Amino acid sequence: MSTPTIIIVTYNALPWLKQCLDSTAGYPVVVVDNASQDETLAYIREHYPQVHLLPQPQNLGFGQGNNIGIQYALQNGAESVFLLNQDAYLVGDALGVLWTTQKKHPEFGVLSPVHTNGKGDLLDYNFSCYLSAANCPEFYSDFVLQKPLKTVYDAPFVNAAGWLLSKQCLKTVGGFDPLFFHYGEDDHYCQRLHYHGLKLGVVPGAYLRHDRDLRPNRITIHSKAFFDLELRKLKLRFSNVYSELSEQNINKFQKSVYLKSFKFILLLKWRVAKRYFRLARQIKKLTPALIYSNRLHRQKAPHHLNH
Repeated sequence: MSTPTIIIVTYNALPWLKQCLDSTAGYPVVVVDNASQDETLAYIREHYPQVHLLPQPQNLGFGQGNNIGIQYALQNGAESVFLLNQDAYLVGDALGVLWTTQKKHPEFGVLSPVHTNGKGDLLDYNFSCYLSAANCPEFYSDFVLQKPLKTVYDAPFVNAAGWLLSKQCLKTVGGFDPLFFHYGEDDHYCQRLHYHGLKLGVVPGAYLRHDRDLRPNRITIHSKAFFDLELRKLKLRFSNVYSELSEQNINKFQKSVYLKSFKFILLLKWRVAKRYFRLARQIKKLTPALIYSNRLHRQKAPHHLNH
């Protein structure tokens, strides 16, 4: 069985490239570059000629960039792929541990290592939230109480900074939905993964460093970031394969957003009203894509990997 192919989507990745690519030694690597404006491509060509480059003419986002890399890997005989963030580094033989685990436990379509910060001295903040006692009740208890650790811990979600996906998972669930440009695509993928009876697991014997300065994100109400987040939540809500979706459902919600816009007009809060109005129009524009996504992903097929 061939070793996993590592796929890295890059965009102005120069600050992290050396440590990221050095950590992948021993595995085939495909880099999909989303039209970087720095020296990412030149650096890879000069220092890592063994890496297969797939430069794109424009920024396609995280999900579609990965889809291109996954499709290339499958066409070239890969039995599994490992998605690695440009700002993340494998520790030791983490991928070997994940690969061995997945062969023994094929019910886990996606496996993740434990994510630490860039220094490796703390858990990555978001990762620690995903593995809360409510989501994964035994994970922290087993570590703290020094119990024998499980080979893999079942989890509802872990972000896609380091995912090992089996070929069977890709044939069943497919790739990322282009509905999501950046952020939300991994949440949506996990909805589909569980819907089709596959699992996501965290392997305590494998580690990854995610080199980002991440703090709890405090978003001011009615700011641009607030509305970006609201749109992402709406995409996840309406494309969720567990819910029956119709144009009538979306139209009803859209009207409620228009009403909020009118409310803020009456309050003379023009900027907020304008943003709610724009959100309502975005929902209307996305309606066909949301309905299509909701229905498409109930079928088992390599969606978004056939082009």
